[in-house]
Amino acid sequence: MTPFGVTVRRIRKERGLTQKAMAKALGVSPAYLSALENGKKGRPGFDFLQRAAGYLNIIWDEADDFFRVASISHPRVVVDTSGLAPEYTAFANRLSQDIRQLRPETVREMMQLLNAAANTRENGR
Repeated sequence: MTPFGVTVRRIRKERGLTQKAMAKALGVSPAYLSALENGKKGRPGFDFLQRAAGYLNIIWDEADDFFRVASISHPRVVVDTSGLAPEYTAFANRLSQDIRQLRPETVREMMQLLNAAANTRENGR
């Protein structure tokens, strides 16, 4: 599953909506919506996101998070390391090879490191 798939499913169920009803209202097939929720389809387009946000009655404050979660939910990621030092390319390749074997707690630790690095960069330290 992807973060977006989990989010859509959670909101849809909270609203008491079926995949079939939501798919019909958004003009997509139930199979597409199921694949999206299960992470079998890539990140949806902007038009779909707008229609889904409207259909799910996502308020303005929550819309930014809805769109952000969609932006980080493509199940097939391409990392462009051209122009970077060789260790960046090695790191990206190693991660792509080993990601399926990482324990969830290791992934959480790596996310914490990335978040800390981003915070340091944003704060100019």
